[in-house]
Amino acid sequence: MRRKTGAVIALAILFTGLLMPFSLGSPEKPLVVASIAPLASIVQDAFGDSVNVVYIIPLGADPHEYQLTASQIELLRKADVIVTTGGHLPVEKRIKELREEGTITAEALFIDDYKREGFRYLQERWYQNKDNPHGVWLDPYNALAIAKATGVALEKTDPANSETYAEEYGNFEVRVKTIVEAYRALIGTNHTAVIQMPPDEYAIEWLGVKAVASIKPEEEVPAIGVDDLVPTAKRVDLIVYGANSPDQLKDAAKELALKSGKPTAEITVFWKDVPYTEVLIRNSAAVVNALGGKTPLKTPAQKSDVTEYVMLSLVTGIVLGTALGVILKR
Repeated sequence: MRRKTGAVIALAILFTGLLMPFSLGSPEKPLVVASIAPLASIVQDAFGDSVNVVYIIPLGADPHEYQLTASQIELLRKADVIVTTGGHLPVEKRIKELREEGTITAEALFIDDYKREGFRYLQERWYQNKDNPHGVWLDPYNALAIAKATGVALEKTDPANSETYAEEYGNFEVRVKTIVEAYRALIGTNHTAVIQMPPDEYAIEWLGVKAVASIKPEEEVPAIGVDDLVPTAKRVDLIVYGANSPDQLKDAAKELALKSGKPTAEITVFWKDVPYTEVLIRNSAAVVNALGGKTPLKTPAQKSDVTEYVMLSLVTGIVLGTALGVILKR
């Protein structure tokens, strides 16, 4: 218990005042262009005001269908670093072509760059056991690999500020690993889940929850009927679905939970203008709640009860800076 408490206190201290909104900052800072908004949130959370960060694919657009516009190609020509999900999206394939043609000269990061920093694919064990390229950023270790590769690219393009980028990444790594340690301490092992779509796998497996089936196995594959999945769902611990997924699929996940009697965890897969670490906390809290039941929020009577309050804040998903602020004002 002392180990768990220590991890939670460390998490609280590290997070007080460290979550920050996106900021384009001043024009002389390196320009980092990300293919999607969650990648931009990783870079902004990791490097803060030392970089300018923008993303290409609008939230809500299908990333598997979206194509670069002429103005976005011009933006890429001005970029210092380009961050992709690995290279499987049409936009990212086009970026690679433009880079090879010499149309853009930025440091463009693809899967091999991330693998050098510890990135890993999970297998779609419910669909041909192939590498799962969807939602890779939801795994905190992959997020660290993406951030580390970005830092290496920034140091290469702007060596005068290499110490700044190294320091910023180091702070981000500490924050992410503290979250990982705290939430892993709150959950047991050998849990299983039915997920709604392949990206959800990356939000749960690092916690020790194995995805054994998916309502929609792949982008091009029709969803599996709820009744067909009920026998499998009855053998797992929870059902996981995305908050911003299509209503039909969300309804299917909720119906599956109702028919199987299993709890649900609603996670965020795509987002914008929110720090990566904040989303990591929220998603992790949702899974912990589903596995252990919702812990009722109660306010401690004295400041000495900070540890208990922070533990409850973690489980219920409250932003830690706000939680601690409430206590310290009492």
